[in-house]
Amino acid sequence: MEKVTVYIEIVREGVKIPEYANIFDAGMDIRAAEDVLILPRETVIIPTGFKVAIPEGYEIQVRPRSGLSYKTPLRLSNSPGTIDSGYRDEVGIILTNTSDPSDQDSHYSITSSKNKSGTYEIKRGERIAQLVLGRVPQIKFVVVEDVNKIGKNRGGGFGSTGV
Repeated sequence: MEKVTVYIEIVREGVKIPEYANIFDAGMDIRAAEDVLILPRETVIIPTGFKVAIPEGYEIQVRPRSGLSYKTPLRLSNSPGTIDSGYRDEVGIILTNTSDPSDQDSHYSITSSKNKSGTYEIKRGERIAQLVLGRVPQIKFVVVEDVNKIGKNRGGGFGSTGV
């Protein structure tokens, strides 16, 4: 398996470096660097406590963890998020609590199950997302008179194959 070097700087004390749970996993678990409370309908950036230097021609995608998406109303707001090779600030994970605002007084941890609506507390060190390294070729656009003359048109527009 190919290994690509990505340099990491720890900027908060006691932060764990992202790691693969299993040897052939595509995504590495990423953890919260501090406790965060997320109210219903609130979007927050959760700090991770590290910065990265990604080689040119690559990106790191931030993707949701399936368990967090299934068992809570928390959603990764810009999924997949992209960390570009030129980004050098602390990595942050943008989460939105899709709970009903009327449930604000109900408090849960991310280990609560059954997708309960309410305010959620994320504790420092809890796994909140995953990172996937990807190659990023750049697009070179060529202007043409009619794209229908290039390749084969499958036909149909948005939703043409059904739901």
